[in-house]
Amino acid sequence: MNDPMGQAALDYLKGKRGHEICVQSNIVEDDVIPVDYLFRSYDELPPLEQKALLHCKGKVLDVGGAVGAHSLILQQRGVDVTLLDSSPGCCQVARQRGVQQVINADFYHYEPTQKYDTLLLMMNGIGLAAAIEHLPVFFAKAKELLVPGGQIILDSSDLRYLYVDEDSYCELPEEHYYGEVMYTMAYKNHKTKPFEWLFVDAALLAEKAKENGFELSKLADGHHYDYLARLLLVN
Repeated sequence: MNDPMGQAALDYLKGKRGHEICVQSNIVEDDVIPVDYLFRSYDELPPLEQKALLHCKGKVLDVGGAVGAHSLILQQRGVDVTLLDSSPGCCQVARQRGVQQVINADFYHYEPTQKYDTLLLMMNGIGLAAAIEHLPVFFAKAKELLVPGGQIILDSSDLRYLYVDEDSYCELPEEHYYGEVMYTMAYKNHKTKPFEWLFVDAALLAEKAKENGFELSKLADGHHYDYLARLLLVN
């Protein structure tokens, strides 16, 4: 069984509170995601996510939208938004919460019947690119989903801070880009296989975006090496 987020969300709807999703990675100590974090209201969103929603326009595809925290807000504002997520459980919960357009599919295998003006990738959704060398595949799929002149709104973080502290600086790994992480997630008897996830600094993302027909503009900086950006499809 490999839908930890979906099962956790379903349990939450049944009134089971205080549970956590366990997250293991190859670069930091084990961490947890409180399940109620998936169900945040607008006021509970960090400023970068609030600002991101203001930049959504036209038909929006909420990629990796989970249980609909962002989709519900956009929907309430009259935005034509579709939630896309690979978790069956999350999609079921999103529908139960009132998200009107929900598609249970993997980003790379989703065959759209329409094009979108905005792809929204929150909570480091660019991570689904997996690795720097796979960014061209990600951008190619994005082009398939976007109308001419469409945009991607995303947030990410520069993990360089993991190698810096007040007293010393550790050498960045040479064998791979330091933002390429291997994760495993677990909740009760649901556990994913290890999967790659990408955090990418803004300068490198701008370079790769330009190589693949997008133009990056930074919309805001966060408080801890994170940022919000727009990638505009220019060709």
